[in-house]
Amino acid sequence: MTAVSGIVLAGGQGRRMGGVDKGLQPLRGKPMVQWVLERLRPQVDEIIVNANQNPDEYRKFGFRVVPDDIAGFAGPLAGLHAGMKAVSHELIVTVPCDSPFLPDDLVSRLKDSLGENDLAVAKTGDQPHPVFALVRRHCMESLEAFLAQGGRKIDAWYASLDVVEVSFDDEAEGFRNINTRGELDGA
Repeated sequence: MTAVSGIVLAGGQGRRMGGVDKGLQPLRGKPMVQWVLERLRPQVDEIIVNANQNPDEYRKFGFRVVPDDIAGFAGPLAGLHAGMKAVSHELIVTVPCDSPFLPDDLVSRLKDSLGENDLAVAKTGDQPHPVFALVRRHCMESLEAFLAQGGRKIDAWYASLDVVEVSFDDEAEGFRNINTRGELDGA
């Protein structure tokens, strides 16, 4: 069985939630990122947390924390890049810190569908969920080149790779992310 590294993307500014660190916001008695970590942990062989704020708070969960190498909160690709440099395994799954209901079988289903492709991405209906993806480590060179040219849009980078979309229509709720205070209160 090929080992998989997990990267939890917690490097954003939380603008839609009033500029707070979303992963550390409480949901049902514990920080949102803790829900994510508890669901991801049984699915992977290691976890790296990408965070640009509050690294000491994130370290308390017991995982290595790495910030973006690219300044200015450059988005999920910058987090993937930083995480890829830190991981130990050839297969890398990414999940956001604000999706506490992620599927318990996310990694196995992405892995089963990867085949010879560079990347497998989850989708529900016609909607891909680009931050829920399994990527091969060899894609780091392509990612570095994309970022060096000023690329930031995750879909634009994916378009340069061999990608398979994996249907999770049966678990659509697992991809609900919490971006606002209202969504947090409703969860």
